[in-house]
Amino acid sequence: MAHLDRKRRDLFGDQRSRRHFAQIPRAKAATAVETVIEAMRSALGAGDRIELRGFGVFQVKRRKRGIGRNPKTGVEVSIPPGNTIRFKPGKDLRDLP
Repeated sequence: MAHLDRKRRDLFGDQRSRRHFAQIPRAKAATAVETVIEAMRSALGAGDRIELRGFGVFQVKRRKRGIGRNPKTGVEVSIPPGNTIRFKPGKDLRDLP
């Protein structure tokens, strides 16, 4: 979570980069970001698909059982089935210069 928190802080940046955003207090912007992320977490946890027009689609996909290998010892390891989150970028995001 520490890596994710660092990236959230990067959204707010320093004063020079903030001039491109609306003049919203940092605390309110942080609350808004946290609220959106929590809503996305809840929706994906329920298996819902999230579409952000022009940005992309987040969806939960089943991951089948597999066999992996411990790189240190070479011993085969069973990987249990589970869910994973996939992101497919939208057309506007793919077409960025």
